[in-house]
Amino acid sequence: VRPTNSELSILAILWKEGPATVRQVNEIRNKDRKVGYTNTLKIMQLMHEKGLLIRDTTERSHIYTPAIKEEEVKRNVVSDMVNTMFDGKTSKLLIHALGSYSPSKDELDEIKSLLNNFDDDATVR
Repeated sequence: VRPTNSELSILAILWKEGPATVRQVNEIRNKDRKVGYTNTLKIMQLMHEKGLLIRDTTERSHIYTPAIKEEEVKRNVVSDMVNTMFDGKTSKLLIHALGSYSPSKDELDEIKSLLNNFDDDATVR
């Protein structure tokens, strides 16, 4: 199941903050833009039904935890993006990203290091 953008924003909060109630997630979402509590509640209930979240009902306020790993979702999202938007070519994605944003020196050093770790058959060592 590919999470929607709203679901991804909720997953990102839970990956960063750890298990949380709907109210806690909603408060964090409201730092970026005003979102109603019932909107967050409904999305998180649907995410639980889809198997994206685990819900602990032992306490009065239910606690939600991601049921999927962050790296797995990132890998799938990037793979979908490369295949649908960049003709299956990773280089096009990288060129677009580097041309659209201004990476810091540290980010450029990290990219260079990653590229230097690729061997002849394009696999990371």
